[in-house]
Amino acid sequence: MTFPPVADRRQIALISLAPFLLMTFGLAWGILALFILLPDRMNAIFGELTGDHPLFYLAVYAPAIAAFIVVIHNSGLRGMRRYLARLFLWRCAPAWYAFLIVGIPLLFFGGAALKGNFFAEPFPFLSIQSLLMAMLLAAIKGPIEEFGWRGIALPLLQRKFAPIWAALILGVIWGVWHLPAFMLSGTQQGAWSFTPFFAGTIAVSLIVTALFNASRGSILLPALMHFQLINPIWPDAQPYDTLFFVAAAVLVVWFNRAAMLSKEGACTEVVPLANSSGMPDARSHGL
Repeated sequence: MTFPPVADRRQIALISLAPFLLMTFGLAWGILALFILLPDRMNAIFGELTGDHPLFYLAVYAPAIAAFIVVIHNSGLRGMRRYLARLFLWRCAPAWYAFLIVGIPLLFFGGAALKGNFFAEPFPFLSIQSLLMAMLLAAIKGPIEEFGWRGIALPLLQRKFAPIWAALILGVIWGVWHLPAFMLSGTQQGAWSFTPFFAGTIAVSLIVTALFNASRGSILLPALMHFQLINPIWPDAQPYDTLFFVAAAVLVVWFNRAAMLSKEGACTEVVPLANSSGMPDARSHGL
């Protein structure tokens, strides 16, 4: 009997994307569906569902929970440690850090200026404590999704498709996954229009895919970008910020067109090879 190479046996198969998506949608949509279909009973038992409700956090964590289950099932705890070590991949071109730190805020400020509330709305926090608490809650909410979307879904999709197509497919999945939140009045999305949000999600998916591959499979940098997208200090720019993110996505794809249109160089590992220290092997990430 012949066995596949060790590196092949470490890898999580493309078919694992199916159970990942089933768990991701099943957990999140199951929780939100109960509040949509049985609002009185669920509110009586658990209280009104808001963006800060523990069950809403559980729904948001669905991609990460599903990813952890898939990784442990396929690669065990050792594989899980190597997967989590992708949080320590931070190297990429300085231009990406400039975009994360300066570029994203400018997109929101541009959207707010177009909306006409750039100077109209007061700063929403009355104390340093309330500001820090809001930023902490944002940091432990949306960015956790990236363990699933960019931690497992994107590398698996890039085994089959060039990055630009993987990004578009994942952007559609990512946007549709948020849909039930728009049907609940207690959530932030309940006050937004879904169509511009959906378009913005696809645009962001294109941008973060280029960042993901430039950082050789980092989970950290997509998580930092996700935090910047929901950073509470940026002004409310919905839905006009979508125009700026679409424009940014077009520019990112254009400047990275060689990498975005070719599967060569795309990061496809969920569980990277490990060196003697247990960290991801730099050679497997082109560092």
